[in-house]
Amino acid sequence: MSPVSHPETLAAPTEPYSSGDSIENPVTGERGTLLKGPWEGDDASLLVDLHVQPGGAVAGEHVHHHLDERFTVKAGRIGFRLDGEESVVGPGQSVEIPRGSWHDWWNAGDDEAVAEVYVSDGTRFMLMIENLFGLARDGHTNEKGLPSPLQLTMFATEFRDVLVFKRPPAIAQKLLFGALRPIAAARGYRGTYPQYGRSLLRTSAR
Repeated sequence: MSPVSHPETLAAPTEPYSSGDSIENPVTGERGTLLKGPWEGDDASLLVDLHVQPGGAVAGEHVHHHLDERFTVKAGRIGFRLDGEESVVGPGQSVEIPRGSWHDWWNAGDDEAVAEVYVSDGTRFMLMIENLFGLARDGHTNEKGLPSPLQLTMFATEFRDVLVFKRPPAIAQKLLFGALRPIAAARGYRGTYPQYGRSLLRTSAR
């Protein structure tokens, strides 16, 4: 664990993403390999191969209010909770996650699971993932991949257009984050860190 409770603010990366590059979260057991970036083609969609280790899972139940997702399983088994309904999906099967749907997912098998994941608008989504995964890699999350309350306050308010966690409840988040944000900012926490923003080298030029 770092001697400080949030990452140092370091220089931004200089190498842009290319197809085939990967980003990993060692805490949640996720690794995404880029197939199509939001800066490519005629739209801002994102396409990745998601590899999930046994026991791996997304950081928590959440919703995307402004984008849609689709998971197409290639190998293994992935469990989903979509608006309270649970299912397990195997190779060749897909799950559509419309915007506004509460969802959660996890590796439901004993082997690595692989799914092709489509995100309808990947620009801000990719930056969100970079920062969340970066915090995990640098030891600034708990065992489920969630940052500390002060860091979560800055992260969640920065990316509320992309992702909202279900817990704590919305009213509690509003009150808690409103109270904690000035404290977090004064202590040097940020919603994004330059060293995690490799996608910005591409998306800023789109």
